[in-house]
Amino acid sequence: MSYMRGDLLTRTRKLVKGLAKAEPAWLKAMEQAPPATFPRTDGKVEKIHLPEDPYVKKFFERNPHSIYEDAIKICGFDPPPARVFGLRVLELMERGLKEKDAEELANMEYEVEREAKEKAYKRLKQIARAQGKRPPPNPYPSVIKEIQAKERKYVRARFYDPNVRQILNRLKEEKAARLQGGQRGGLE
Repeated sequence: MSYMRGDLLTRTRKLVKGLAKAEPAWLKAMEQAPPATFPRTDGKVEKIHLPEDPYVKKFFERNPHSIYEDAIKICGFDPPPARVFGLRVLELMERGLKEKDAEELANMEYEVEREAKEKAYKRLKQIARAQGKRPPPNPYPSVIKEIQAKERKYVRARFYDPNVRQILNRLKEEKAARLQGGQRGGLE
């Protein structure tokens, strides 16, 4: 059917008209209410640009420790700091500040907030130690540590997964067989 062009409705009509296929029950209903057709692209997908994107790039230039953070977190409710920075710059510019001043102010706000979070966590650790408890996990870990925490289960799985253990044992046996075969061949 690769020679036939068109969508499902067009193809089915051609097959029914050519008596290659019996008329399906859904064909009349689909002719009365055809599905929506979407415009075709020429293989070129345009990149989506948001108004705060230039400021997100500037944020990553100023704060290289944040470069591993995802600029668009689809699964999160709180926007990442780079996106907040960009939106804040736009908001300040709407209020009448110049671009450079808005960037400086937004960066200063980000630094103050980050330092406050770090101080709060240090205080939490001190309180936990004073009470003889284990310190709580860092609510603001570095992005690299977050990535490593997500990958940890996969790294550990290679040691405990029975399928991986079977493959490992088979490879060990093959290597031992090759070594034994090589030693015998050299002695004879």
